[in-house]
Amino acid sequence: MLLRQIHIQCVECGAQQSATEPVSVCAVCGGLFEIDLRLTPLDRGAFDRDTSGGKYFSGVWRYQPLLPRLPENSIVSRAEGRTAIYWDDRIAAYAGLPRVGLKHEGQNPTGSFKDRGMTVGVSHAKAVGARIVACASTGNTSASLASYAAAGGMQSLVIIPEGKIAGGKLAQSIAMGARIVQVEGDFDIALALLRQLTAKYPVYLVNSVNPFRLEGQKTIVIEMLEQLDWNPPDVIALPGGNLGNTAAFGKALHDLHAARLIDRIPRLMTIQAEGAAPFAHYFESGFDRYEPVKAETVATAIKIGDPASMQRARRAIQLTDGHVTSVTDDEILAAKSWIDRAGIGCEPASAASLAGVRKLVAAGVINRDATVVGILTGHLLKDADAVTGYHLGELGGAGRPNVNRPVSVEPTLDALERTLDDALSS
Repeated sequence: MLLRQIHIQCVECGAQQSATEPVSVCAVCGGLFEIDLRLTPLDRGAFDRDTSGGKYFSGVWRYQPLLPRLPENSIVSRAEGRTAIYWDDRIAAYAGLPRVGLKHEGQNPTGSFKDRGMTVGVSHAKAVGARIVACASTGNTSASLASYAAAGGMQSLVIIPEGKIAGGKLAQSIAMGARIVQVEGDFDIALALLRQLTAKYPVYLVNSVNPFRLEGQKTIVIEMLEQLDWNPPDVIALPGGNLGNTAAFGKALHDLHAARLIDRIPRLMTIQAEGAAPFAHYFESGFDRYEPVKAETVATAIKIGDPASMQRARRAIQLTDGHVTSVTDDEILAAKSWIDRAGIGCEPASAASLAGVRKLVAAGVINRDATVVGILTGHLLKDADAVTGYHLGELGGAGRPNVNRPVSVEPTLDALERTLDDALSS
């Protein structure tokens, strides 16, 4: 049986876990699990698959040699992945670099990177016979779970912090049939409650504590490096919330190096919002002192005060000689305005990548001749309220760039011409 051939072990104590049942925390020490693929060298042609349709059209499952092998009839895929890297001189100039790439995971089916992890997590859930799949979420995970559960014929359960989820994300979860429960408190409380629930009932947990989720999210880096003809950039920058991506990216780079697909490992730089930056504080202490925080930021997708994947993320930063920092909400929104104005667009949390790169270039942490690729994690329309708030003046902050405020005029050609005079005469 394929599932019995998957090796799962605790990252803290090394205890083993069977893949024939739902994966939870380690019963020995309470640590998280990861999947050991026991990789041998691979040829880069291993990913040349038929792209006419089916499973291998997926930008996740075409990398099967670098993923845990699941039964074919359990795969739940929506052609996720295959996202673009955008290169724009205006973005590079803003960052203070000659060239910056932005890999846009908002181009996934439900509009965020979560689809990459969800296809693997839900597929494992289906393989072990789960009827109910569940997550705690600030929005993107719930939208993705609702979609993949519906596609796989399973019931989805979503626990969200009451009143603290962007409307676009909540609408996706509602429309796709998720059972939604709002709880008083923040994301960390929601996840703690869900972990208690899944320990007591046969409900499959698909938050990023699940190692199968991280295997799917690894493919962001795998695909990026394939797009770059396997020439790693100097730096990969990404937003940090629950830190599943930081952990996944570190594992991706470890696995790619073990498979001899790359000969050097780029530095990972995780960027948190200043009001939700426990990992940045932990890094600043030399990974000596960790304290959760009460999270508060306009970037709701990373509004997490006690990241569940923190220790796995720490290993990723240490493996890659990486760096962790935080940026203010004003810095996030300013960076977002440049990404939006370049015609790319993203949700607020995504822009933390560019804001962080700009800060780290100015501080000398990133060399001014470095090659950098940042990750955009979600689509612009995931949080439309943040856009209107920024441009219509509902959000605070001074010196906001690229403000584009609509104007009202009388219904006459003369009034329209006067208003558009600067554009029409240029």
